Amino acid sequence: MSERLLLRLELEELNAAYAAALDEDALEQWPELFVADATYRIVPRDDFERGLPLAVMHCESRAMLEDRVAALRRASVYAPRALRHLISGVRMQRIDGAVIHAAASYAVLQTLPEELTTVFSAGRYLDEVVREDGVLKFRSRIVVFDSVLVPGSLVYPL
Repeated sequence: MSERLLLRLELEELNAAYAAALDEDALEQWPELFVADATYRIVPRDDFERGLPLAVMHCESRAMLEDRVAALRRASVYAPRALRHLISGVRMQRIDGAVIHAAASYAVLQTLPEELTTVFSAGRYLDEVVREDGVLKFRSRIVVFDSVLVPGSLVYPL
């Protein structure tokens, strides 16, 4: 099997682990998918395309991601829900030294108690991925959601 194909499979596995951590309420595993000085941002597509710096969610380290999880576990009050992340079209865009630039499309489905499942968010992931201790991890993940409207119940990472 070619080295490039193996790398693509590793990227697929990283995205599968990301989705599983969020969908299976294993939130404490989510920050472990990022390097210590990682960045994580959620931005609307229009703002991203204009190069505007504001983000709906902005974390500048794994410690900030861990704080986000702690806030979800302890402080946040929100209706219980089931989420399902569908990630497709994972592709490597380029490799710069040790940094893999990758992208993927995503859709997040949400099911509230006694309601039909709805599309909560859709868009794309723009990633910088590096190898740490032999394992691929996110150095940066920018979540660019397609809607100009921010979901009012955006408490979980996308």
